[in-house]
Amino acid sequence: MKKLETEKKKRLLISLIVIFGTIIVIAVSVILIKLIVNNMSARDSKQLQESYAENLHQESYAPGLPKGTGEGGSASLPGEESGSSDPGSEKPVKNEVKFDELIERNSDAYSWIYIPNTNISLPVMQSAEDDNFYLEHDIDKNYKFAGCIYSQSKNKKDYSDRVTVLYGHNMADGSMFANLHYYMDDEFFDTHRYIYIYTPDRRLTYEVVSAYEYDNRHILNSFDFTDDAVFSDWLEEAKNPHSVYSKVRDDVKLDLKSKMLVLSTCMPSGDNRFIVQGVLIKDEKTE
Repeated sequence: MKKLETEKKKRLLISLIVIFGTIIVIAVSVILIKLIVNNMSARDSKQLQESYAENLHQESYAPGLPKGTGEGGSASLPGEESGSSDPGSEKPVKNEVKFDELIERNSDAYSWIYIPNTNISLPVMQSAEDDNFYLEHDIDKNYKFAGCIYSQSKNKKDYSDRVTVLYGHNMADGSMFANLHYYMDDEFFDTHRYIYIYTPDRRLTYEVVSAYEYDNRHILNSFDFTDDAVFSDWLEEAKNPHSVYSKVRDDVKLDLKSKMLVLSTCMPSGDNRFIVQGVLIKDEKTE
């Protein structure tokens, strides 16, 4: 009897060892796969930056800022009020993105987003066939978990909507929109006021209004921003987020003429969204 019980215990012990061993192998495999995917994502992002916007890849480069203010300066940009300036009244600025080459590679690429001192210097895509195609496809339309930065067809490609939403993954290696979470750091939020969008013939400068945790609602499907009351409520939310996980810049003015840029990614937990909102303060021609 004792021998039988001993054999049962041995078999149980062997089974447990096999189970735990399998779990460990699976866990290690998942970690290795994630590391490989992340390394590929970071590498591909760097290649895009170096191929199409090399100057924007320099950390010290901060276009469009008033002389002497630096990236964190409090001075307003010249000729600006809420909304946009008269683009025809100023000399065109240099377009730092090689759009001809970029669009030749993929005509779904229609703009470029750049945030100084982050890894966010990337093309913005929009698919005419599938709103979420670039959630899991790269610039060459190959499947890739990291995807691209993209917008959906509810938004015009000229950034003329009251609210434009751009999406990107929160990648563990810091690529795509992962660095948006820098805005929860007091010093980073205070010293990085501006987001830049390049199109083939424009440079748009947005001033960061707020950064905060938001729920999982689809913003453009949930709100009719053509309704002044709805848009006014959205602006109020941008200045007074219903979230304890938030940062707000109180000295930025918003009104019904404002053009808002919303950058959306996942929270680290995977629940809810993290959004950074900016308001258009300068619209310049490029050459």
